[in-house]
This record gives sequence, structure tokens and C-alpha cells, in this order.
Amino acid sequence: MFSDLAQRLSSEFRDAFTQSDATSTLDKLIPKRQLELFLQDKLAKLNVVTREEFDAQQAVLARTRARLEALEQQVAALEQQVNNPKAL
Repeated sequence: MFSDLAQRLSSEFRDAFTQSDATSTLDKLIPKRQLELFLQDKLAKLNVVTREEFDAQQAVLARTRARLEALEQQVAALEQQVNNPKAL
């Protein structure tokens, strides 16, 4: 993942530097491996999760939301029974 990101950034930098005719010096300024290590370090410090973790948490949230809605309906029905005992 980091290697791909480093490669893409390196390519983007190279494309940007192509316009200024400094492409040959790009690899000297920011070697690919150094860029990859830099990205790994910086991204590791970010508060991010993988797509799989995000999807799993989203599924848990959906189940929790459904359960909450069911419980809210039960509470409303119980409140109605308490407030209107003749309906029993």
C-alpha cells in the first residue's frame, strides 16, 4: 500500500517537474525508498483505519441502529400500556 502510494506520488512529482525540465533531479531530491519510508512514518501517525475495518464498523453500527429502533418501539408500546391501562 505505501509502496503504491509512494510510486504514485513520485509519478505525480515527476509529471510536475517535467514541465520545469527538472525530472532528472527528482530522484536525487526525493529517492523513492526515502519517500516510501517518509509516507509510512507520517501515515502511521494519522488516526486512520483500513477499508475492511471501516466496513466492519459500519455493519456493526447498522445492526446497533436497527436494534435501537426496535427497543424504542418496545419502550413506546410499554409507555402506552402504562399510560392507558384500559387498552389491556
